Amino acid sequence: MGHYRKGHYKKDGTYVQGHYVSGRIRSYSTKNNGCILIVLISILFAFSISCSDGSDSLTSDIVSSGSSSNTSSNNNCPTKTCGDFATRAQAQAAYNSNKTCYKNLDADGDGIACENSK
Repeated sequence: MGHYRKGHYKKDGTYVQGHYVSGRIRSYSTKNNGCILIVLISILFAFSISCSDGSDSLTSDIVSSGSSSNTSSNNNCPTKTCGDFATRAQAQAAYNSNKTCYKNLDADGDGIACENSK
């Protein structure tokens, strides 16, 4: 909704008669800039929390000795093959620590990791 602008003099001395102008002079509103800023900050804050939680769970899954093997997702699992381990015992220990993550070490599903390796 527009409003009536009074007559005024320009810097060069010419007079501009009063007239109606549109209510939206600028191409954007400054009323909600604070709200938009708060929303953006809260989104960034939530994103930073979700990223830090993911990296902490990855570290705890690797360090833990199987206590959270069923609760971890496959997305946080390291990709290891039998060739990544020096001995079959090391591969078996890794497999036992998290059978969900290291299921590729047990080809036939009998619970013995890297049967055809060293």
